[in-house]
Amino acid sequence: MTDESLWGMDMGGTKIEGVVLDNARDRNVLFRERVPTGSHNGYRHVLSQIDKLYQLMVAHIGHTPSKLGIGTPGTLTRKGLMKNCNATVMNGMPVKKDLEALLGIELIMANDANCFALAETKMGVVNTEYPDAKVVFGVILGTGVGGGVVVNGQVINGHHGIGGEWGHNQLPGFQGRECFCGKSGDNESILSGPSLEWYYESRTGFKKPLKEIVHDARMGTDQVAVDTLRRLVQGFGKAVSVVINILDPDVIVIGGGVGNVDELYTEGKAAIAQHVFNNEFNAPVLKPSLGDSAGVFGAALLVNN
Repeated sequence: MTDESLWGMDMGGTKIEGVVLDNARDRNVLFRERVPTGSHNGYRHVLSQIDKLYQLMVAHIGHTPSKLGIGTPGTLTRKGLMKNCNATVMNGMPVKKDLEALLGIELIMANDANCFALAETKMGVVNTEYPDAKVVFGVILGTGVGGGVVVNGQVINGHHGIGGEWGHNQLPGFQGRECFCGKSGDNESILSGPSLEWYYESRTGFKKPLKEIVHDARMGTDQVAVDTLRRLVQGFGKAVSVVINILDPDVIVIGGGVGNVDELYTEGKAAIAQHVFNNEFNAPVLKPSLGDSAGVFGAALLVNN
């Protein structure tokens, strides 16, 4: 009998999560576990943690898979080297080649935003509420800003592996802090959680978590908090409208901690309508349904993608 199980791992800055799904149709969870990434111990240690988790998966399931999907916070270059990974010990390293040699299996790799978009499309809120959607834009608004595009159930990686990476497009009309990519004034330097907190501190001289900033903005007790929330909503609308003008997605799903700000789904959607190249904007803008495990489910689905 042919094994139809789907195996995936999500490699984050602090934890690595593994999952095994029974098949591409039912997607029942047969195994799910996490181990620390331990990136402060170096590149080889991270690889050993991945191997440790893989061995746990094999021991539980009772056999090895033919392929393993892995979601990463960075992207593989055309030369096979990792870039833009927040576990910085991975950057510049031949991660795929080294892991395939260590684990002895073929790997299918994609960045975590692509995995998020794929999971929400096939297993999450899009599958539940808009199963006929053909084009899905998965937005990441958190510590960083990124995204993934799924068309007809397939992840669009692109020629350079940066398909959907809207986070480093410039956002005209906004001044931002310098981004790790070397730019100032891109979406990540303005719309990420740390960047919004930076903006508030630059105006007031005081540090305040984004959750408190949003609360004070809603209460109307802090004008700079009001300005910070408006900056998020208006910047989001303008930035996303550029993607919509190119892709015109059927559904937009927002993941990441900043995606919990409810105003994005009301005022943010209205801000999109102000900038999009159309006389209306009525595509759904949704909260995800898979929580912080969307990435590992998407990684498993890569095997069947």
